[in-house]
Amino acid sequence: MAWQDHKTRCFWANPKNPAYIRYHDEEWGVPVHDDRKLFEMLILESFQAGLSWECVLNKREAFRRAFDGFDLERVCAYGEEKLQSLMEDAGIIRNQRKIRAAVDNARIFRTIRQEWGSFDAYLWHWTDGAVVYETGETRSELSDGISRDLKRRGMRFVGTTIIYAYLQAVGVIFSHEPGCFLAWAAERD
Repeated sequence: MAWQDHKTRCFWANPKNPAYIRYHDEEWGVPVHDDRKLFEMLILESFQAGLSWECVLNKREAFRRAFDGFDLERVCAYGEEKLQSLMEDAGIIRNQRKIRAAVDNARIFRTIRQEWGSFDAYLWHWTDGAVVYETGETRSELSDGISRDLKRRGMRFVGTTIIYAYLQAVGVIFSHEPGCFLAWAAERD
């Protein structure tokens, strides 16, 4: 699809949603090595389960506010009172199971950081630091393996499809479609 700016984008980028366009153009598929951003994206992707990414993206600022800027230590310290306030926050997705999983997953994320020195080191070790280039998939052996490991550690809402979407979001997997201006730019590099 050609757009007003004459750039061709992946089919899923809603041309009527400026936040979605910015996300497609500036974030999706860009390798992330910052643990705070990796944590934010893992939490947001887990809230996507059963919903569209656009729904989550539209609530991103509310999630940032509700989850204290995705400050890992603050989220790890959440108790029942904070969980209740999250469940009453109309700005976010108020799914009790997902909210509780987000806090539990934060604590496991912190344990992985302690074990590996950073979550970045843990995540990127799966590909020896290399970006995987593939399109048209919703899961892979890579997402299967990471999902299995995170579940073994106790994380929830980290099935292989969610993890595949997460890997795409943080640039471990580059999935811009052939014809997308970003795929074309990557081919030239």
